Amino acid sequence: MSEQQKPEVKSGAAPTLVELRAEIDRIDAGLHALLIERGEIVDRLIKVKRTQETGGAFRPAREAEMMRRLVERHRGILPLDTVESIWRVIIATFTFVQAPYAVHADFSAGEALMRDSARFHFGFTVPLTPHMGASAVAAAVAASKGDLGLVPATNVASAGAWWSALEDEKAPKIIARLPFVEREDHPASLPLFVLSRPVVADAAATEVETWSIRVAGWNVTVARALSPLVEALAVSDRALDDAALLVSLPPDRKLADITAALTAAGATVLATALVGGHANRYTV
Repeated sequence: MSEQQKPEVKSGAAPTLVELRAEIDRIDAGLHALLIERGEIVDRLIKVKRTQETGGAFRPAREAEMMRRLVERHRGILPLDTVESIWRVIIATFTFVQAPYAVHADFSAGEALMRDSARFHFGFTVPLTPHMGASAVAAAVAASKGDLGLVPATNVASAGAWWSALEDEKAPKIIARLPFVEREDHPASLPLFVLSRPVVADAAATEVETWSIRVAGWNVTVARALSPLVEALAVSDRALDDAALLVSLPPDRKLADITAALTAAGATVLATALVGGHANRYTV
């Protein structure tokens, strides 16, 4: 809006409530106009990329970077939680417009926590389908054309080695970790992995690699040796002293570091498979 269109305020005089509310109305109209303009650009993007035909418009690396920039530039009295949730809804909804998708979520870790997290990150336009168990989520994503899955990124005792379903080359993979911006009082603080059919290479975030590792000789000593080297670890006992591990490697670690530590601690590495990756964790 031009300077001529702004409500006239007398020089040196404090603005009245009417004038301030008129300013808010002007800004609201501008925000709406910008959203419409964003939609027009996305419509052109669809025609260029043909994502309506190929599916899978989710770009985890880009989304993580967008959320980081949002935090870095934010200021003022509006809570960061509100700003983040607004942007998450905008991003997720416009992604849905490009290529419709559903979100499959594992409710076994707690329905309220999972539902809050799913709605915070993906809004209400994107369909939400509940499942009881991470394995069911992985299967649903595998059977879809471009859906996403949400599973707890923490060790859930009853979950089993659900990540073994991600080992095949064409199987779904871990492509993101939510929330993109972590803080102690986050309203959707449940740590989640996002599962998807493999995304194109330039859209993937691989700062943190996630590996499925099967070992024999797993015990407390081995666990203690491994713990300082990894960012996150999930363990599912398979039989006796065998275990299936889901290991998240920080950027300064390689798979060879992990297998060497396991061997030095007395375990035998039976198999390894890369099952995804995500952006480095960003904490404020």
